[in-house]
Amino acid sequence: HKIQERPVAIGGKVEIRPMMYLAVSYDHRVIDGKEAVTFLVRVKENLEDPARLVLDL
Repeated sequence: HKIQERPVAIGGKVEIRPMMYLAVSYDHRVIDGKEAVTFLVRVKENLEDPARLVLDL
């Protein structure tokens, strides 16, 4: 998936922000959906704030 400019609502106003879709494939027999979502949330947080990776926050 590529990064694209998309309109988003921020503070009651529409702003154009770079957005992309994230997806993950996994075997439901081995990994519970909750763990997969937790993993994607961490990936999202690190992409949004790369300093977290450097500072290990």
